Amino acid sequence: RYVNGHAKKHYEEAQIPMTNHKKTEKQEKVQHTVCMDCSSYSTYCYRCDDFVVNDTKLGLVQKVREHLQNLENSAFTSDRHRKRKLLENSSLNSKLLKVNGSTTALCATGLRNLGNTCFMNAILQSLSNIQQFCCYFKELPAVELRNGKTAGRRTYHTRSQGDNNVSLVEEFRKTLCALWQGSQTAFSPESLFYVVWKIMPNFRGYQQQDAHEFMRYLLDHLHLELQGGFNGVSRSVILQENASLSASNKCCINGASTVVTAIFGGILQNEVNCLICGTESRKFDPFLDLSLDIPSQFRNKRTKNQENGPMCTLRDCLRSFTDLEELDETELYMCHKCKKKQKSTKKFWIQKLPKVLCLHLKRFHWTAYLRNKVDTYVEFPLRGLDMKCYLLEPENSGPESCLYDLAAVVVHHGSGVGSGHYTAYAAHEGRWFHFNDSTVTLTDEETVVKAKAYILFYVERQAKSGSDKL
Repeated sequence: RYVNGHAKKHYEEAQIPMTNHKKTEKQEKVQHTVCMDCSSYSTYCYRCDDFVVNDTKLGLVQKVREHLQNLENSAFTSDRHRKRKLLENSSLNSKLLKVNGSTTALCATGLRNLGNTCFMNAILQSLSNIQQFCCYFKELPAVELRNGKTAGRRTYHTRSQGDNNVSLVEEFRKTLCALWQGSQTAFSPESLFYVVWKIMPNFRGYQQQDAHEFMRYLLDHLHLELQGGFNGVSRSVILQENASLSASNKCCINGASTVVTAIFGGILQNEVNCLICGTESRKFDPFLDLSLDIPSQFRNKRTKNQENGPMCTLRDCLRSFTDLEELDETELYMCHKCKKKQKSTKKFWIQKLPKVLCLHLKRFHWTAYLRNKVDTYVEFPLRGLDMKCYLLEPENSGPESCLYDLAAVVVHHGSGVGSGHYTAYAAHEGRWFHFNDSTVTLTDEETVVKAKAYILFYVERQAKSGSDKL
C-alpha cells in the first residue's frame, strides 16, 4: 500500500488548487512517502500533508492503483461467494429474519475499512444506533460544499482550501443517512475520514487508533462546530426545532449547549477533604463519558468461566470510581486553610445523569516501556442498569430516571492499543447486530453479554419495561 516517488511534478498539472510549494532543486530530489486509500485510490503525501493528483514519471502511483483494484475485484468476488454461502447455511440468521411469518431483508449497512479505520467504524455504528442523537443529525439541512462546475465530483480537501469548506457535521450527517437504508453494499466513509484528517491531526495516516480517543475528539468537534452554526442556520435555531431537547436537559461543556451535551452531558461533583484540618473542597465537572478502572483484584481474570475468584461486574467498576479514595504522595491536595499540600481523600458523586450514559472501561495501562491491555471479562447488564446509588441527591430522581438499557457495545480484539481490531454490537428495533466493518450480521443477546466490552452506551429508560436491575 506504500510507494516512494519523486515530488518533482507533485504540483504541476494539478486539476484542483494545491498548496503553494517552492520547488527548489533540493526539494525536487527528495523522496516523498505517500499512502493510497484502498477504497477511492486517492493518494496522500505525508511529507507535504496533502493529497496527490498527478503521478510520477514512472507511473508508480497508477501501477499501485491498478494492482489494488485487481486485488479488490478478486476479494469482492470471493467475499460475495462466502456471504452467499453463509446466508444459505446460517439457521440463526434465517430464524431472526422471520417476522410475522415472513422473511425480511437485512436493513443494516456496513462501513468499509479504509485502512485500519475499524476504530472509527465501530464508533460510527454505535452512534448511529443512539436514536435521539442519530435522528437529530439526519434531520439537519444538507450543506453543499462545492457547486457549479464541480458539483457531483469528488471533493479533495487541501490546505489551500482552508477550513471554511470543511464541515464535520455535514459529513457525519451524510454517513448516518447512508446507514440503515437497506443497501446491499457497504458504505465508504472516505469523505468523513478526509475531514477527520483535516481537523484532527492526531488521526492522520492509516495507523490503528484508540476508539475511545476518537469518540471524544469526534464529539468535542461536533459540539464546537454546532455552536457556530452552518449553512446560514444558527445552532440555537436548530436546537429549538428539536422539542425533545429542553433547557432542563442541557449540560454546557466548553460554551453553549448543543445536541452533544444535551444527549451525552452529565455533571460530576468532586469532593476533596484535607486529612489534617478537615477542610472540604467541592468542584462540579461536566462529562460526556465516564472512564472506569477495572479493579486490580480482577485483572488476572480473563474469561467468564474462569474459576479463580468472584466475577468482575460493571458495579465493581462503578463502585471503584465513586468510592472514597485516599490520594497518594504524588497527588497531594493544596489545602487553602493549611496553605500547603496535604494528604487528602477524594470522592466522586454524580450530580446529573445524562440521557445516554457512556462508560469507558480502562483496558490499556502504561508500563515502563509499553501500553498493556487488561483483558478481564466484565459482566454488564443488557437492561435495568440502576445508577441511583451513585447520585448525589437520589431522593430527587424519579423511579425510572436512573434506569438505563444497553444500546451499543464497542469491543477491542487483540493485545495492544496500536494493534488488534474493533467491532461493535448494537440494538436496532429490538434486534442485536454485530458490526465488523463491511460485514453486518444478526446476533443474539447471549453473544452480546459474553463480549469483553471496551465502551458501553446505555440509554435512559423512558417507560417501565421489566424489573431487572444491576
